[in-house]
Amino acid sequence: MVINRNRLVLGATAVTLSTIAVTSLGIHSQGQALFKESPKELVDEVWQIIYRQYVDGTFNQVDWQAVRREYLNKDYSNKQEAYKSIRQMLNKLDDPYTRFMDPQEFNNMQVDTSGELTGVGIQISMDDDTKKLTVIAPIEDTPAFKAGIQAKDIITKIDGKSTQGMDTNQAVSLIRGKVGSSVILTILRNAQQKDVKITRAKIEIHPVRYSQQSTPQGTIGYIRLNQFSANATKEMRNAIKDLEKKKVVGYVLDLRGNPGGLLYSSVEIARMWLYQGTIVSTKSRFGEREREVARGKSLTKKPLVILVDQGSASASEILSGALQDNKRAVLIGAKTFGKGLVQSVRPLDDGSGVAVTIAKYFTPNGRDINKQGIVPDVKFEMTTEQRKNLWLKERQTVGTLADPQFAKAVEVLSKQIAAQSSTRAEKN
Repeated sequence: MVINRNRLVLGATAVTLSTIAVTSLGIHSQGQALFKESPKELVDEVWQIIYRQYVDGTFNQVDWQAVRREYLNKDYSNKQEAYKSIRQMLNKLDDPYTRFMDPQEFNNMQVDTSGELTGVGIQISMDDDTKKLTVIAPIEDTPAFKAGIQAKDIITKIDGKSTQGMDTNQAVSLIRGKVGSSVILTILRNAQQKDVKITRAKIEIHPVRYSQQSTPQGTIGYIRLNQFSANATKEMRNAIKDLEKKKVVGYVLDLRGNPGGLLYSSVEIARMWLYQGTIVSTKSRFGEREREVARGKSLTKKPLVILVDQGSASASEILSGALQDNKRAVLIGAKTFGKGLVQSVRPLDDGSGVAVTIAKYFTPNGRDINKQGIVPDVKFEMTTEQRKNLWLKERQTVGTLADPQFAKAVEVLSKQIAAQSSTRAEKN
């Protein structure tokens, strides 16, 4: 079966971005007209969607039939009352990714992922364990990135308002605003709290940049992928083809700080590197749901090293996990973020919508990376100070030998290239 890109959303990317855009896998635009004349029917329709699709058949140990009786026994005089009850109903699942969005929130989620975003440039999530609003990663070259926001930062306040008990949609509503206006995020990092003022902007994102690095083994191609947006596939293909023409002997693919994005983008990019094998599978409560595989049309078979860190999430974990399990690439860096949930996003007829966790995704070897992350083959972490210097003070050194993790990647890749050359010489 083939994963339908218009139905499935990755857990990490199903969270609303404070850019404000969701690097989602697409919205199910062919959904039924769900909102009827009665607000109570909207409540029941959302209940039915959860009943039919939710990933856990026990509904996280919640008596879902009793929940239906509780909320259908109420009277609703308007949509706002229905919205409030739906949110209360979904909260019983204790799943931050299964959520209701009113029309404004749903519109926020559907902001185009074509590469032009508006906002501050961070992806946020409600941490499953701490229930605190957490930064997955800032998007490179955005206001939040330049202001020093980092992966795993906890947002405790937005313009002075506490985020305690606030869901991601509420947070997004406070963070988003007009271009040129400012927002103050209160950040908790390493037990220290500080205010960060960020000016909102229109952000043009080119997700891929690439260069060449000379080594004793030959020229190495360096490709940095910032986000799996709609144009990432095309830009990645162009980068690989151009570097192939320049006769590079191997590649370093940099996914550090990449918060994820479109599922089909991660799958298509995996196919550029992988000649055969499974890329990703999803499993619902009914068993294996769908599977994506390579198609024997890779653009290169040359040695590959991938750089990952704690900001590599969702689609980044699909790509790196697929290439690691298929022994196509060596992963270097720090353990990834750990988001492995799939959601279906359903529009409702009044302009609202509901996102439902319907499956988990797994790497080719069957690894469930949700909350676990992907452990690199070669652990090579940088200190907070090193990361700060690299990404904020010395960004021009990213992807050069002055970048400690890149230097390690070149070292490992050079050994692979040398070993490959030795094997060929023996065969000849």
